[in-house]
Amino acid sequence: MAVKVNKAEKKLSYHSKICKLLDMYSQILIVGADNVGSKQLQEIRAGLRGDSVILMGKNTMMKRSIRVHAENTGNSAILALVPHLVNNVGLIFTRGDLKEVSDEVSKYKVGAPARVGLVAPVDVVVPPGNTGLDPSQTSFFQVLNIPTKINKGTVEIITPVELIKKGNKVESSQSALLSKLGIKPFSYGLVVENVYDNGSVFSSEVLDLTEDDLVVRFGAGLTNVISLSMALSYLTLAAVPHIVINAYKNILSFALASDDYSFPLADKIKEYLKDPSKFAVAAAPAPVAAASESSAAPAKEEKKEEPEESEDEGGLGGLFD
Repeated sequence: MAVKVNKAEKKLSYHSKICKLLDMYSQILIVGADNVGSKQLQEIRAGLRGDSVILMGKNTMMKRSIRVHAENTGNSAILALVPHLVNNVGLIFTRGDLKEVSDEVSKYKVGAPARVGLVAPVDVVVPPGNTGLDPSQTSFFQVLNIPTKINKGTVEIITPVELIKKGNKVESSQSALLSKLGIKPFSYGLVVENVYDNGSVFSSEVLDLTEDDLVVRFGAGLTNVISLSMALSYLTLAAVPHIVINAYKNILSFALASDDYSFPLADKIKEYLKDPSKFAVAAAPAPVAAASESSAAPAKEEKKEEPEESEDEGGLGGLFD
């Protein structure tokens, strides 16, 4: 009976804690916590202490508490968290900058060995070089089709070897090899999966966007708005410059095709069309002027040098006379 009471008290305490945090914070990071140990989690808590609080727990308890709190307070926006509470996840309540908090969390990753049966989160490549193992281990490398040679009494891997592909399970021979080589290919820590901010939930990838990325995406969106506006003949502020330019092109085309209607800018283009050589005349003076200036410069220099030569000759003549 006492055990049941303790469980009930723990659940009530947990519910009170999560409700309090939901009232205090409007920003939450939803983080994956696979293969994260208690010691590592303590270090992360210490690193985030001040503006952020980490809350772990069973998904069912978190979902229930969120639903009850939303019903009691009328804050239905927090229900957006519920669909994302799947697998092994936790919540980081924060008042700090979301990007900075996410970067701080990513610092606390630790290396881990490739245990048998574990699904590889990344590709594992064994680099070439001396392994430090004695020649009796050569057969072990041959089983895994790893090219080696004996160099100074030790086994040396000749070329890089892709040992494990991402998504594949680690086999016993692969695990044993990495263990012999002292390689810990995997790293684990809290991974930010989604972000809750004032009722909206979005992917953590948004935090990595730079100002240049935002400008590019804004430009792409603006282009779509303009295209749709022009196709539907629906006036929008973004499309106004393009509509004006198209209207000007139409008027100009009409003026060029008609002798009865014209305006100053159209007259200028008509003039160019009647005598295309004016294009060349307009472009010619610049290089010609530049060429004349460049040819004039050495001529002046030559004129300056002439009196110096005459003075030298005169001076020499007077000396020998």
